[in-house]
Formats: sequence, structure tokens, C-alpha cells
Amino acid sequence: MKKFMNKAETLVAESLAGFVAAHERLVAFGAERKFVRRRTLRRGKVALISGGGAGHEPMHVGFVGKGMLDAACTGHVFTSPTPDQIIAAIRETDGGEGCLLIVKNYDGDVMNFEMAAELAAAEHRIATVVVRDDVNPSGSKRSQGRRGVAGTLVVEKLLGAAAEAGWRLEELSALGDDLNARIRTMGVALGGVTVPDTQRETFVLDEDEMEMGVGIHGEPGRARVNFATADQIVETMLEAILSDLAPDGGDKLLLFINGFGGTPVSELYLAYNAARARFARLGVTVARSLVGTYVTSLDMAGLSITVARLDERELSLWDAPVDTAALRWRS
Repeated sequence: MKKFMNKAETLVAESLAGFVAAHERLVAFGAERKFVRRRTLRRGKVALISGGGAGHEPMHVGFVGKGMLDAACTGHVFTSPTPDQIIAAIRETDGGEGCLLIVKNYDGDVMNFEMAAELAAAEHRIATVVVRDDVNPSGSKRSQGRRGVAGTLVVEKLLGAAAEAGWRLEELSALGDDLNARIRTMGVALGGVTVPDTQRETFVLDEDEMEMGVGIHGEPGRARVNFATADQIVETMLEAILSDLAPDGGDKLLLFINGFGGTPVSELYLAYNAARARFARLGVTVARSLVGTYVTSLDMAGLSITVARLDERELSLWDAPVDTAALRWRS
């Protein structure tokens, strides 16, 4: 295994130090470097806090900034942040309107964020949104039910814009819960993940195989199938997503093609082109689009497709200004 690192034990800390230094206009370390927060915190708004294991960058630290998260807590590679990290972020970012915790549905993340919320509840108003956008109900060792995967970006963007606009904690929580039924994601991998701590791939595929229905922790998917053309792969993924999401001709969709860390951008746009062609044949409107490497699984060769059914208000929240290291635009 060849990695740009000094030691596996220090990889995450050194990477976060580089991230904060590179984006010092936007972010800073929180107390004792337990989390990364917005450099300038804004009082009078609900604070949004998320996090998870390292290895998914730029999620979540790359989404800290105006219009998205106020803080992100990072654990070791594919390991949940600890409750004390999350509590420290709550204490430092709460500007008087409470904190909303945005949590991917993986057992470790859910357990540690729940524990932190319970311990902080005496001093802070806390609400939690658990993201469950995976099209495949999972019975893996990491999660029960639908996993939280690339659709987490959509939730964090919409809720971040709403918080910036002054929405109250209860309103944000309700919107987050409602979005869970209208966002679906499916992933495919052409190979496993090389984890620094173990120095081996999480799974190995033959040259004519691919893994359908993967998550973002290097775990195998729901089926190992024969490799196919890009059009055929996208068709299979969209069939699963659309049968679950069931959009009609009146719906306006957000289409998000996400790279897992080892897929060239040209291939992501090729997949996007195939997906748009499918939607055109169905007569369904793709109102917003995003293509890029945002929610990764270290160096996995693969991608995910996320489709979200959004109303006009939510499209406006998507369009609202955002200024983070990984996502940035003006309205």
C-alpha cells in the first residue's frame, strides 16, 4: 500500500491541520482541536453540527461555513467522533437558538451523537435529524435500515440555508425529517477501499465484476454483478432509485452524481449525461444538478447517484448563497 502519509495514527490530525490552514478565511479549530468550526460564528441563529469518521472528505469539514454547517466533528478513519467532541462543538457554537445535529444513519454515529445530545440537554436546546437516503435497507454491521450516504450533502445544504435565513430549531428539524422520504441514493464500486490502518482492501473484485449498492465505509454492497457499460450501470441504479422515490412528470428533481474518491471527473459527467437522458425519456424535470467528488470512501473507484424531489421553497434554499471550502456559490 502506498499513501501520502507519515503514520496511519497521525494521518487524520495532520490532514485536518492542513485543511484548516488552507481555508483559514472560512474555518478554525474549536477547543482542543476537537472539531472544526466556522471562523466567524453568528449569534441568533440555530447552529448546525455534523460529523463522522475521516475518509469521506470533503464531507463534513468541507461543508463548514456560511450557508451550511457551523461545526464538524471528525473521528478516525471510518470511526465515529466521540461524544466529548460533539459536546465541545455544541458548547462553542450555540448562539442562543439551540443546535441541530445532522447525523448519518450508521450505528456508531447515531449512538455517539445521541449520547452527546443527552449530556448537553440540560444546558442547550438540541434536536437531531438522522439522514437515511440509501435506496437499500441495510442490515450490515454498521447500520440498521437505510444508511446515510451522499444525500447528507443535500440535507446539510438545505438546512444550512434555512438556518441562515432564521428558521427556528423545530422548523429545521421538521424539514430534515420530511426530506428523508424524498431523497434517495445508490452507489456502485469497481473496487474496494484501501484503509490506512489495515493496509489492505476491504473487498476485492475480479476484472469482470462490480459491487452494486455500496455504502461509504468500504463495505460490500447488496449484489456482486457483471461489469457493464456506463449506460447500463446508470440505468440499473436509476431503476432502483426511481422505483423507491416514484417521481412523476410534475416533480422537480435535484440530480447529484458523486465520486467516491477514485473516479475521474470525466466519468462522473458521463454518468450524469446518461442519467439526464433517462430523465428526458421519462419526461421528468431535472431542475438542479451537482457533479463532483464530495462524499468519498477514501480511494474507492466508484460513484453514487442521488435524486431528490424538491418543492419551490427547497429549490430556493438550494440556490441560496453558500461559502464553504467544498461548496460555494452566490444566489
